[in-house]
Parts: sequence; C-alpha cells; structure tokens
Amino acid sequence: MKKTSLFIFSLLLFFSHYSAGSPITVENCGQPLYFEHPPQRAIIHDINMAEMAFALNLQDRIVGLTGISGWYKMTPEFQQKMGNIPELAPKYPSLETILSANPDFFFAGWNYGMTVGGEVTPSKLRQYGIPTLVLSESCAVVNHNTNKASMGLLYHDMVTLGKIFNKEHEALTLVNEWKNQLSVLPQSANPSDKIKVFVYDSGEDKPFTSGKYAMPTAIIEAAGARNIMDSLEASWTTTTWESVSMAEPDFIILLDYQDGLSANHLQAFLESHPLMKLTPAVRNHRYLKLQYAELTPGPANIKAIEKLANALYLKD
Repeated sequence: MKKTSLFIFSLLLFFSHYSAGSPITVENCGQPLYFEHPPQRAIIHDINMAEMAFALNLQDRIVGLTGISGWYKMTPEFQQKMGNIPELAPKYPSLETILSANPDFFFAGWNYGMTVGGEVTPSKLRQYGIPTLVLSESCAVVNHNTNKASMGLLYHDMVTLGKIFNKEHEALTLVNEWKNQLSVLPQSANPSDKIKVFVYDSGEDKPFTSGKYAMPTAIIEAAGARNIMDSLEASWTTTTWESVSMAEPDFIILLDYQDGLSANHLQAFLESHPLMKLTPAVRNHRYLKLQYAELTPGPANIKAIEKLANALYLKD
C-alpha cells in the first residue's frame, strides 16, 4: 500500500512538473532571457504581438493588453479572440499601469510600447521581477550590425513565444504551415528583374516609410519584389520625395490605419504630388492597401504577402 501511494505521488509530481514546464533560457536581442516556469500573468503590447499570442491560444495566460485602441480600430475577429481580456492602456503603458496588474511577463518592443531611456524598459521591469520579451524586429533600434529584415524575425518570435509558454510544438507547426503557404505564391516570369515597391505610411513634407530593418522589407522580398528604400540603415524612418521619385517605384503599399480612409488620403496626395505623380506606380495606379497589423511582425504578415504577390504577379 505504501509503495503504491509513493508511486502515485511520484507520478503526480512528475506530471505537475511537466505541465508547469522546465526552466528555459531563450535568446532575446542577442541576450539570454531566463524563465523558471511558463508565465501565468502576461501583458502583451500592440495588436501584432497580441495576435502572435492568440495564435498560440494563450488568452488564459494574459491579464491585459496595451496599445490597441489608441492607434486603430479593432476588428470583430480580434475582439472575439480578445474576449474579456482588459486593455490596460490605449497607447504606451506607464510603469505604474504594468505593475498594477501584477504581471510575470511583458511582450513588447522598442517603439512598440517601450522607448530607449523611457519609463518602461526591460531593465526597469527586471527590477520588479518581470521578464520582457522584446520583439525581434525592434532590436535594430538598440543593436549594431543588424541584418536586413527577413521572415526569420517572425518565425523566431513565434517559436520563442512557444518555448516560453511550453507550446513549442504548436509554434513550430504554425511556422511550418506559414512557410508552406508562402512556397506556392505566384512569381515573376523574370525573378532577376524585381518589381520596385515603395511603402508609404504617412507624412506630406517628408514620407515616413520602411527602411532596411523594418518588417515590410521582409514582406516585400517574400512576395518576390524589392523595397526601394532597403538601403536606408533604419527601421521605420523618414526620407525625401526626391529620393523616392528618383527610385521610380513600380508599386506602392499604402498603410491603412482606419477602414480605408487614411489609405485613400495617401493615394490622393500621391496623385497630386508634382514628383510622385510622374512615377510608374502612380501613373499606372498600382497600389495595395495594407493595415498596420499586416505590416508589423505578426501572423497577419502571411496574408499580406499573399495579397502583395497576387497584386504584383496575377493577371487580371
């Protein structure tokens, strides 16, 4: 009887330890990030990172979201996945807001909920025992010798998130599904002659766009084209209309923040601009409207790549 009880106790202890997850260390912006066990009270910033967490069905581990409604309108699909999870701050959260939720994990990025030297940073949260997973794309803000953005940034973050929450198998399965989706996209008849794409986020005096390290460069390349601003040693940044027009973009991605209205405004501005109206993209009305979540690292990138490849290479 005693041996049976001891066996059952040992078995329960084993499964309890296994379900809690063993301690792990993951790579984060080139630094190790340690977790003794999977987080139970996570705060996730921004719609793209929230969608990563939702893709792994982590809703029961999330005590709050930040940075959603202050920037854009939530879709019914997003609201359904969000359920009863509260939004703790409509834009960037304060340190007090984060601490009041008693979290054991924060997922954000530089210029995605955190600013260098700001109130909320990984080092400051570490003082309160809160580990911060930093969005890989945003590491370019603080790291030197960063490589050009690639889809590996998204894949790495998804697998890392899976490891942290003891859902690595689910994350790997999802990443493989995405890779399979992208492997069957329409392609150019002449892959060496890549269509030149410009990303127009905002700005009239100077355009705000995606440089070498921002996710649109990876999205454009995955669709078989080239970001004309991929020589800019920056993530999201401003440039000049002269440099954009001289590059003669064949196609323009318009960032749409609000139900097509902002993208429509951007298009109208381009068609009246003395330099841009002469470019091949504007002359031939070759545009694609994509939303914020589609152009920042997250599951929506896959659909964005499909849309772009179809717009570039499928004949009407």
